[in-house]
Amino acid sequence: MMIVLDTNVIISGILRPFGKAAHILTFVAEGTVQLAYDLRLLSEYRDVLNRPKFSLARENVETFLTHVEQEGFLVSAKPLGIHLPNPDHRPFLEVALSGGASVMVTGYKRHFPRECEGVRILSPAEFLDVLEGRI
Repeated sequence: MMIVLDTNVIISGILRPFGKAAHILTFVAEGTVQLAYDLRLLSEYRDVLNRPKFSLARENVETFLTHVEQEGFLVSAKPLGIHLPNPDHRPFLEVALSGGASVMVTGYKRHFPRECEGVRILSPAEFLDVLEGRI
């Protein structure tokens, strides 16, 4: 299954190793799901993960990002023609649509439509329910 992860899900998964977002990162690491990304998303992941307030070791951040690059699916995203409340979130949906992802996982569902051209917008808990066959 191809998915896109909003940066907030990655941060949450790293900072709360027993939380729902961490389970999703485990599925990405195991190859149960494949992460679609483009260079904009990779750059945002790098920028946010390296913020001093998170106190993450730079080598761990680079190891994670290298895994994303090696195991993920690099997308050449097409511009999205719909309005989102926060235009900074547009790249995530553009990657999902252009990359053939079935799901975009975010902690900010209210910033997105419920579904967009076949891509479901789910919270981490909802996505785990999908993986476990409950939705």
